[in-house]
Amino acid sequence: MVQDSSDNDLREVKQLGMWASIASLSYVFWLVGGMEMVERIAYYGVKASAGLYAKAPQSQGGLGISLSDYGIIISTWAILQTFIPVFTGGISDRVGYKQTIFVSTVIKIAGYLCMALFPSFWGFLAGAMLLAAGTGIFKPGIQGTLVLATHRNNSSMAWGIFYQIVNIGGFLGPLVAVHMRQLSWDNVFYACAAIISLNFVLLLTYKEPGLAARLERNAKIKSGEITQQALWKDAWHELKKPIVIYYMLVFSGFWFLFNALFDVLPIHISEWVNTSVIVTSLFGPEGTQNGILQFWLGLNNAGTQVMPEGMLNLNAGLIMTSCFLIAALTAKYRITTAMLAGCLLSILAFVLIGYTNAAWMMVFAIAMFSLGEMMISPKKNEFMGNIAPEGKKAMYLGFVMLPQGIGWGLEGYFGPRLYEHYASKEIFSRQQLITDGMPAVEVAAIPQGEAFTTLVKFTGESADALTQQLYLAHNIGMAWYIIAAIGSVSAVGIYIYGKWLLTLQNQQRHQLAHA
Repeated sequence: MVQDSSDNDLREVKQLGMWASIASLSYVFWLVGGMEMVERIAYYGVKASAGLYAKAPQSQGGLGISLSDYGIIISTWAILQTFIPVFTGGISDRVGYKQTIFVSTVIKIAGYLCMALFPSFWGFLAGAMLLAAGTGIFKPGIQGTLVLATHRNNSSMAWGIFYQIVNIGGFLGPLVAVHMRQLSWDNVFYACAAIISLNFVLLLTYKEPGLAARLERNAKIKSGEITQQALWKDAWHELKKPIVIYYMLVFSGFWFLFNALFDVLPIHISEWVNTSVIVTSLFGPEGTQNGILQFWLGLNNAGTQVMPEGMLNLNAGLIMTSCFLIAALTAKYRITTAMLAGCLLSILAFVLIGYTNAAWMMVFAIAMFSLGEMMISPKKNEFMGNIAPEGKKAMYLGFVMLPQGIGWGLEGYFGPRLYEHYASKEIFSRQQLITDGMPAVEVAAIPQGEAFTTLVKFTGESADALTQQLYLAHNIGMAWYIIAAIGSVSAVGIYIYGKWLLTLQNQQRHQLAHA
């Protein structure tokens, strides 16, 4: 095993202090952070509201499709987005980061426009596939630049700050979506296409680090001085290393957990959580008419409820304001130890989501998950960037997407189905309508997404009372407990992987001492 990993640097390097690390970061680091932030504003503008758009009835401008069909879209999106970088990462190393960032931006604009112009299952699927391809090409170029713009003794803080900058985009995107979709759904997609176009301006000032070394290497390859494998063979050679294979397997469960928060939780909040409780606690029973507060808190236009995207935005908000502090704290610990602790916190958050639908407890669960995410997510890039052989930085950062591809691909397909089976308000409302005496033929004729509003009209009861009645009558938390259990398997795997990696590090240190 040690021989297979002999050209991977497994050493843990002492990190600079927080302020020294920040001062050591170059202009190109901040530039690519800005480009990633712009891309994330557009991306999360769609991603945070995709499930709500899918289940919204056509009469309200939504797709009006089942959660199972939504799962097909998300799973396809996940597999393409996360597996493309495995091989396109190597392309970025060879042809240049600036070129691949430009091409990816064009593809992503086409994806947003496709979603806006073709509001159907197939139109949204095609748009998602274009977004997936564009994102898969975009990531390795940005992250490869970041690796070359930093060094081993500031990498922990650099990745933490980068992740924090990214989450400014992750915070603003859903807020844009909240207010655009209250005008009309297609406005969300047009706005995202316009936003990501800003990256063309930033590209004008981009200078690729390591450009001279890449051009020199390409010249040697052209002259025959260096023999270069076919890209897929080169990637396959690296993928077969145990350190990559085991990483891929043990982190897949965490990414199942992670993506369920973004794919399914907004639907859960919209159906089962009375977020007006939060607004009442903060502003009184009348809510707030302050437009600035409505925007930044993700409230509806009446100022009486927190929209699902606004609730989930607590995640990005916390990361945006405090990720560098967590990065500074976790820099003192081994990377795998920090990632294990983060995984355990995330698991507890999902158990809490399943246990109660109380609005403030949901806020606490999202905050707990966010802390776990800050401990694990920046570390995945730092880890792969550190162990990657020279000339293969972007390729290895593409490998980071492998466990995410497996986890998100499986979650995209099974997550919405789990929710549909255990917690779908649409299905429960149809069942209740039949129980209350509506003929089954009439129930079947109700358009997708309109069953609960029909139940409210049919029974004459309030929406809040019926929601609580349906919640208590079904074991809705089971879907979240199952997802937490999958994450628990991953936590055990991370613990074992950390122990094995420590053994490899000791063996490599021993070999270097006797070289």
